[in-house]
Amino acid sequence: MFALSVGLHVLDEAMTNFLAVYNPTVIALKHKLRWWPMPAFDFRSWLGGLIVFVCFLLLLTPFMLRGARWMRPIAYLLIVIMILNGLGHMLFSILGRTVDSVRFARPAPGFYSSPLLLVTSIYLLFQLRRTKGSGVEADL
Repeated sequence: MFALSVGLHVLDEAMTNFLAVYNPTVIALKHKLRWWPMPAFDFRSWLGGLIVFVCFLLLLTPFMLRGARWMRPIAYLLIVIMILNGLGHMLFSILGRTVDSVRFARPAPGFYSSPLLLVTSIYLLFQLRRTKGSGVEADL
């Protein structure tokens, strides 16, 4: 369920021109904060990388379902990233901008799938907490 919600979020971002907001934001932040680590992307490499990422998540799902302990830290990291991702899309939708120089019509690209991303991330978090130490994992 989690991996599918990430895939839906990628589709939402692709269909709502996410890079038209993301790339100018990255450029503005690099100008302001020289150390900013995020890269700018062209559409093809961005989408291709995210498709590979979602496929990787889908490939990890059987390990998660079988209770592979090594999956727990990976799942927790992904949960944190996706909760921040979903909240970011919602916050930027409220603000109508990412940084002062990057404004857009509301809602922000990727907003529509953000609630599902949050719900599935929180569900996975609860499943991980519920199954802690039992050898049974959650649904990635």
